[in-house]
Amino acid sequence: MHTPQFAPDSCQVLAFDIFGTVVDWHGSIVREMQALYPQVDGDAFALAWRAGYKPAMQRVMSGELGWTLIDDLNRMILDNLLPDFGLTHLNEAELQHLNRVWHRLDAWPDSVAGLTRLKRKYTITTLSNGNIGLLTNMAKRAGLPWDCVLSAEVFHAYKPDPATYLGVAKVFNLAPEQVMLVAAHHEDLAGARACGLRTAYIERPLEFGANQPKDVSPQAGNDLHATNLNGLADQLGC
Repeated sequence: MHTPQFAPDSCQVLAFDIFGTVVDWHGSIVREMQALYPQVDGDAFALAWRAGYKPAMQRVMSGELGWTLIDDLNRMILDNLLPDFGLTHLNEAELQHLNRVWHRLDAWPDSVAGLTRLKRKYTITTLSNGNIGLLTNMAKRAGLPWDCVLSAEVFHAYKPDPATYLGVAKVFNLAPEQVMLVAAHHEDLAGARACGLRTAYIERPLEFGANQPKDVSPQAGNDLHATNLNGLADQLGC
């Protein structure tokens, strides 16, 4: 449902978080690990890799590291995980291939159809901490029909830095309230709202796998709340 004060026609651009919102990072990594290294607990491996994400970004945001692409941060995290999961024997080519699993993530079942519907009425763009090459390769493989690929790489700032949210509005020469962030993460949405963007929460209860279901209860402040991207398209009249 949408809030009474929200008019769908007031938005021109929908900016999408990617990991967890549009693509299933956990399930995709588990499937790859089962195929490549079946001796490894894929669920634990995926969760451990993702758990390193915010601490690694914080090293950049604090100035400890210079600007670093997510591909490179993912590799730093991966290298630290290898001993814990018995993967120290992998050669460089194997490590590079494994690190690029983030380029090969599968879309949630509703994503392509939902985005295709939303694209009819709105300009749809990524707004992800993933780098441009990663997001482009992912879109090509999964059939994600973006009009534009925007990344933290463009702004040299990671979400929830205001430079990312306001950067989308600046790219399209729009007021912040003409842009809506679509995400499955409350912290991301709160950052966007603080910058004046509209927000839509998408339920992804299985983002961390079936063993760790997410609480997807509504939270105050979002303009829209949908179970998936087709549901969002319904609410926006697409």
